[in-house]
Amino acid sequence: MHHLPLPLLLFLLCSRAEAGDIIGGTESKPHSRPYMAHLELVTPQDMLVACGGFLIRRDFVLTAAHCAGKSIMVILGAHNIKKKEDTWQKLEVIKQFPHPKYNDSIVRHDIMLLKLKGKANLTLAVGTLPLPPQFNFIPPGRMCQVAGWGRTNVQEPGSNTLQEVKLRLMEPQTCRHFTTFDHNLPLCMGNPQKTKSAFKGDSGGPLLCAGVAQGIVSYGQSDAKPPAIFTRISHYWLWIKKGLKEN
Repeated sequence: MHHLPLPLLLFLLCSRAEAGDIIGGTESKPHSRPYMAHLELVTPQDMLVACGGFLIRRDFVLTAAHCAGKSIMVILGAHNIKKKEDTWQKLEVIKQFPHPKYNDSIVRHDIMLLKLKGKANLTLAVGTLPLPPQFNFIPPGRMCQVAGWGRTNVQEPGSNTLQEVKLRLMEPQTCRHFTTFDHNLPLCMGNPQKTKSAFKGDSGGPLLCAGVAQGIVSYGQSDAKPPAIFTRISHYWLWIKKGLKEN
């Protein structure tokens, strides 16, 4: 059975976030991941959608290209996205830079830079995340972590607090059931025998391996069964550096 990609963004109904938890994960210690960004975007159809992202420079957030919108508001320093705290910093996105080769029909090159209006103040609750070196290779079998405010279940929303889960990097052939999977570019994450995965609302969030951002949540299956596909950041190192330098 062939599976088409299901981008893992989340629609917000009546401005009420349905973002909950990562599937099979645990709640993060509040503000233990200060680089995390919660994105609220308005689609061309005027629908409100939630994604994740992460701060890589005081004025730039990295996320998935399928999280593009007519407008995007970024919340930094959040743990529970329903309870505003003094740690929150809300910044408007003034320019979106999706990868020029991004293809939404097959979800290739699913990576985007967001330029913020103003610079974030670096605090205990808001910080940047290091990117991997160019041509950085991670061997299959490595355990990594992903965090996000996505759903805990296929049907029901979970809590609104940041969740995290450990996922194993699989051999590329484990993702061969995705018809559009390119064996060279993305990362195939999550043991098919487990119930742990990223899901709707986690799109654009970072995958950390040994404290370094190696991937971006891209797409998965409609039943949330792992593995899920992550954009491999090291492949886009030059494009990211060029975008940051020029802006």
